[in-house]
Amino acid sequence: MAHIPPFFLDTVIAIGAKNDKDELVWIGTGFIVGRESEPDSNKFHTFLVTNKHVLKDQKIAFFRVNPQSNAKATDYPIVLKNDQNNVFWTGHPSDDIDVAVLPFSTGFLKAEKMQCAFFEPKHIISKKEMIESGVSEGDFVYVLGFPMNLVDNERKYVIARSGVIARIKNYLEGFSKDFLIDSFVFPGNSGGPVINKTEISGIQDTKFLQRACLIGMVQSYIPYRDVAISLQTKELRSISVENSGLASVIPTDFILETIEIAYSKIPLDKK
Repeated sequence: MAHIPPFFLDTVIAIGAKNDKDELVWIGTGFIVGRESEPDSNKFHTFLVTNKHVLKDQKIAFFRVNPQSNAKATDYPIVLKNDQNNVFWTGHPSDDIDVAVLPFSTGFLKAEKMQCAFFEPKHIISKKEMIESGVSEGDFVYVLGFPMNLVDNERKYVIARSGVIARIKNYLEGFSKDFLIDSFVFPGNSGGPVINKTEISGIQDTKFLQRACLIGMVQSYIPYRDVAISLQTKELRSISVENSGLASVIPTDFILETIEIAYSKIPLDKK
């Protein structure tokens, strides 16, 4: 039995950029979210969601998607900033909320016979729903993306890693803007979706989510810094930085806030 709906994998996009040698390198992950044009209309404007830090230094990015056939994946260039420094993506207005969204045409991809899907509102859980559903420390999650630039040469194959929510109460109680998961993430995972794992609780009177849904987006791993001090001189000799295995996750409420800002910029005749 699949814990992750298969179409969730088709929402995930590999993001690349050209280096100084004009080589395409993979710098992060994104995923597609749909914003309904009108309530219950079943018509959506779709947006690519990722981190600000993935896009901010790029003028052109490349997005890898798979054809519906078994043919080789296709890389599509998208202009992020023009020569006049006009930026075509929208960031969350708070500097400490690392969310960027970009209008992204799934209709174009489908016309090109590409595999693509998007998270609808019913696939996304808000902070309010988290509280009502009893989301808590220890709940299982999956992280989808492309750690360590592991993008296949022929096709786009998403890598799923498992973990648990390590700390979320401080977010749910309003004392933090992120929550922590216990799951190894690496460069390349930035901007990837975090999915809850559906569970059947054996504890009486414990609420739980009965469906897999988007609960947030990877921001970065939490580094562990080990400081070496000379026993003789008491001076700092070195600092080593390691991956602690904990990662910061941006909750969906901030993603949806940014999408609303981006949606407000769309001309009325195109809504």
